[in-house]
Amino acid sequence: MLVAQKREIIIAVAIGIFFLCGLLLFGMMFIGIMSEGGDLEFAGFGGNIGVVEIYGVISEETGRPVINQLDKWAENKAIKAIVVHINSGGGGTAISQEIYDAVLRAREGKPVVAAMASVAASGGYYIACAADRIIANPGTLTGSIGVIIQFHTAEGLMDKIGIGTETVQSGELKGVGSYSRSMTKKEELMLRSVVMDSYEQFVGVVAKGRGKEVEEIYSLADGSVFTGLQAFNLGLVDTLGGLKEAVDLAGDLADIEGKPKIVRPRPKKNVGLFDLLGSFFESVGSSLRGNQTGPQLMYLYQ
Repeated sequence: MLVAQKREIIIAVAIGIFFLCGLLLFGMMFIGIMSEGGDLEFAGFGGNIGVVEIYGVISEETGRPVINQLDKWAENKAIKAIVVHINSGGGGTAISQEIYDAVLRAREGKPVVAAMASVAASGGYYIACAADRIIANPGTLTGSIGVIIQFHTAEGLMDKIGIGTETVQSGELKGVGSYSRSMTKKEELMLRSVVMDSYEQFVGVVAKGRGKEVEEIYSLADGSVFTGLQAFNLGLVDTLGGLKEAVDLAGDLADIEGKPKIVRPRPKKNVGLFDLLGSFFESVGSSLRGNQTGPQLMYLYQ
């Protein structure tokens, strides 16, 4: 009798352990599905403010996750407002424009506030112009409204060490940006027209975002940088403050009662040896690809 009872207890414990393991496995699978793309986000019920961070040079590698997160939170009903926290001197023109468009899409359904950290200049400011409100610290560096394109040449060095470059091209402007020679006058005029077209796009975005005439922006759009306080006095930002004030402002715009809760994406951590090696080779490959793409148009504060 006693042996039978012990056997029943052991069987019951084994079934319980098996059930818990199955439940744990199911939970891990569910989290994996919900965190597709390597990001896991937690949003409680009501009153959540999603914080999207834009740090460093804006490129395809850094900008694409930002766009994906903005689109996710734009559709997430638990997120009542979004704060875009910017600490960047800008970067590529096209990716900055895509992030700007993603902010506009998010604004269609909920308030978006741009919060400037130490630097939010050039492409960083371009993105901020898409938000409902812009808030900057008094000491933030912002502005730098303009476009730059640059590349290096090694013609003198190549002549000294006896290296030359042979090129066959379909047109006289096809080889612009070659490191083996200086630009021709026609090439410089062509690149200048590209830069100025992108510049006019930038000025138009600032004028639209700040509710000003284009003519009012030109005097500020010579590449000058401003402190947050100067930008406030010039009408380039709406108010002064930090991330906390930006979250409170977003909560007010979203009519959230009480203290809003901050929600951030939880990136998947690379912990395995192969993950680390993969990340290393990916970064090397990105650097090599970047060096081979030639001149790049940049909304960048340097």
